[in-house]
Amino acid sequence: MTNSPAPNQTCPIRDVLDRIGDAWSLLVMFELANGPCHFNALRRVIGTISQRMLAVTLRHLERDGLVAREVLPLSPPRVKYTLTPLGASLIERLIPLRDWALDHQPSVHAARLDYDARAA
Repeated sequence: MTNSPAPNQTCPIRDVLDRIGDAWSLLVMFELANGPCHFNALRRVIGTISQRMLAVTLRHLERDGLVAREVLPLSPPRVKYTLTPLGASLIERLIPLRDWALDHQPSVHAARLDYDARAA
């Protein structure tokens, strides 16, 4: 019996896009691009993310080498998250996509309304 490759191992594009294409990773990374942030501050800024989903998202980003987690020696302990150099290099390339989304969201919304009206 041969060992089959891990999921997405044979397609590096899909492997990376699966991470950044989820519901929360980019929002977390764009916030961390502004500087280090504590867990609760991230949760407040992102707003609609649950505590559990933020923890899962941060864990995945840390596993992929995009975010670093530092436990601060305080009582009670606090955790600070920062983008790694790898994460910062990804954000640099995604800023044009973010800007395009901000500039064109009204047009996309109008196109959806037009499509839905024609489909009805």
